[in-house]
Amino acid sequence: MTWLITGGAGYVGSHVVRAMTEAGEPVVVLDDLSTGRAERLVDGVVLETGTVLDREVLDRVLRKYAVSGVVHIAGKKRVAESVERPLYYYHENLEGLRVLLGAAAEAGVGRFLFSSSAAVYGMPDVDLVTEKTPCAPVNPYGETKLAGEWLVAAAGARYGMATAALRYFNVAGAATPELGDDGVFNLVPMVLERLDAGEAPLVFGDDYPTPDGTCVRDYIHVEDIATAHVAAARRLAADPSARLVLNIGRGEGVSVAEMIGVIQDVTGLTGEPPRVLARRPGDPARVVSSGDLIRAELDWSARWDVREMVESAWAGWRLRHP
Repeated sequence: MTWLITGGAGYVGSHVVRAMTEAGEPVVVLDDLSTGRAERLVDGVVLETGTVLDREVLDRVLRKYAVSGVVHIAGKKRVAESVERPLYYYHENLEGLRVLLGAAAEAGVGRFLFSSSAAVYGMPDVDLVTEKTPCAPVNPYGETKLAGEWLVAAAGARYGMATAALRYFNVAGAATPELGDDGVFNLVPMVLERLDAGEAPLVFGDDYPTPDGTCVRDYIHVEDIATAHVAAARRLAADPSARLVLNIGRGEGVSVAEMIGVIQDVTGLTGEPPRVLARRPGDPARVVSSGDLIRAELDWSARWDVREMVESAWAGWRLRHP
């Protein structure tokens, strides 16, 4: 069995590739390198450069490596950009997925694992988000993820593919410094960038109905994300009738103010106190995952805590910004 991992040279993708190969799963990577880096890949892993929008490339790669399972991580994921460029996001995320599913079905691929997001839930008014919490995305990025789940489920049912959609919560950290997050669009790297520059961290709203007034989120180490993919891939291989939709989180809420405090403690960069700005449109007060279903279905739970996430993210930041 060979797994095709799309977007495998990116931040999350490279961690999944590493975990899959360490687990003894043969993999090949397809990445257009628009945000990924070839040097992230484990030695010996084959990289095919191309996009999931290119059916000719997909047909060639699926045939050449006798691919029997797909882990689809490639896609655009910046929420603000999705609001500015909705048509681009629908084309990249949904049309790319449609083309990939068509190629996979024709090639007889029996397993399809989809990288989804907690953004499908929008602004849930619950203490813990379960997989039964109603989905109501509030931006085009979340919409493309939810529609992607529907598309995967429909194709799986029609073409006999075992399928799973993994809804990531707030990803942070790195397995090794070399695999750290290059972007500054998530909270941890955004705060690291400002502290390292001697600037005050930014807090978007401190008047939410939470204990300290700042948003509460469920942060999950990217290495935990990767091991969840291994567990899901193995479940799909063992159960041809699987139709899974699972949250990946820690089930523990951490506020923005608390996370900034941990980052300052780990880095020693106390500097100026956080600067409070207006709320960002669409930011829910609290989004924290329930981990009950993934624990029951895959016998998986998160291992890494918030401080370990920050320590590993800081090591990666120092490597890229000496």
